[in-house]
Amino acid sequence: MQPDEVKRLLEARIESCEFQVQGEGCNFQVTAIGDVFEGMTPVKRQQLIYAALSEEIASGALHAISIRTMTPAQQADASPDSDRA
Repeated sequence: MQPDEVKRLLEARIESCEFQVQGEGCNFQVTAIGDVFEGMTPVKRQQLIYAALSEEIASGALHAISIRTMTPAQQADASPDSDRA
């Protein structure tokens, strides 16, 4: 699989979320940003992403996935520009 394929799958299966996907073959790094994560525990956030890709994981098309999730507010807080006045 290619990163753009993984991104399209996620966008089709999880609404109102922005995805950045890097990697190749069957190993990918996914960053997901969306209000959908508001109030969710880190484990629930990961489970949401894994559930969206469960078919591809089960088939072996995806093997190793590292996931980073955040809300838009958390992204703004993490931005290097957020400390500038």
